Amino acid sequence: MQGDPEVIEFLNEQLTAELTAINQYFLHAKLQEHKGWTKIAQHTRAESFDEMRHAEVLTDRIIFLEGLPNYQRLFHVRIGQSVSEMFQADRQVEVEAIDRLRRGVEVMRAKGDITSANIFESILADEEDHIDYLDTQLELIEKLGEPLYLAQFIEQDGGGAD
Repeated sequence: MQGDPEVIEFLNEQLTAELTAINQYFLHAKLQEHKGWTKIAQHTRAESFDEMRHAEVLTDRIIFLEGLPNYQRLFHVRIGQSVSEMFQADRQVEVEAIDRLRRGVEVMRAKGDITSANIFESILADEEDHIDYLDTQLELIEKLGEPLYLAQFIEQDGGGAD
């Protein structure tokens, strides 16, 4: 099925955002794991995999519309050093995605591509959940301070004899 070029470009822009987020979140997860923030790392890694699933759905849709998925480009990958910098960088990715997804839904509906609009709305719901999580974590860091916030996420090795 031949898709509308503007719809395909929106799909490709969001694909670029998802590919960027996969890399950013995965690297953040590895840095978090290295610092001993195991539980945070597990959550961040799962977010990276969620973005991978979004990329897969977008790729399938672009191909269905006889477009070419653009895996050549990435947006700027923002890497934080502290947990709050990481969360703020990840939040910025989500803010940009939410804006793009909302604009895309309007264009897709106006052009009569309801399926693409539904895909964007589904991704939008996931991104809104992620930004809510990030906002909550940033609020906790602000209230508790970063050291106390991180203390709850560090897993200790049992170290005892069996």
